[in-house]
Amino acid sequence: MVSLQAEFEKLAEQVKKVKTRPTDQELLDMYGLYKQIIVGDINIDKPGMLDMKGKAKWEAWNSRQGTSKEDALSAYVALAKEIISKYGL
Repeated sequence: MVSLQAEFEKLAEQVKKVKTRPTDQELLDMYGLYKQIIVGDINIDKPGMLDMKGKAKWEAWNSRQGTSKEDALSAYVALAKEIISKYGL
């Protein structure tokens, strides 16, 4: 059986190649989970008011605080599969 980590790495590459761009919310969900897996709990200051994109990404990651790496991996794999089947490769 493929390990969750290996499946995550494969899907992280595949999801970049979907035919249609996922919604902003889907992208933020994926980003938050990805950062939680790679870095762990958020470790940077919240961007300023004028940095809307940075703030949205910070909030997506911050919302995952306290999530274990295994839980984040499972959630990322499920979301990536959903996005790939929804938008196609």
